[in-house]
Amino acid sequence: MQLASNVDMQLEAKAKMRKIYVPLTLVGLGGLGWLLLTGHGRRVLHWVSENLERGPDRLLEWNEAAQRELDRIQTALNRVAESLQAIDSHAG
Repeated sequence: MQLASNVDMQLEAKAKMRKIYVPLTLVGLGGLGWLLLTGHGRRVLHWVSENLERGPDRLLEWNEAAQRELDRIQTALNRVAESLQAIDSHAG
């Protein structure tokens, strides 16, 4: 009985998803049309194509900065852990 209920629920979910496909496709095609057919959309595409080559360098810079920050946080957490161990050993 429970298995049949689960199967029915799965079939209903799939049917609902199929109803969403057409509207999502139309929205996607509308967005592509906006990019390709309007002046503003073409300017956006032009800006993206000009700035795309800078992306990897900026991402690498951000990655290095994030890693430095994570290392700093790890060091601070290690100090807190050492302090707590010292307090615990004195109390015990």
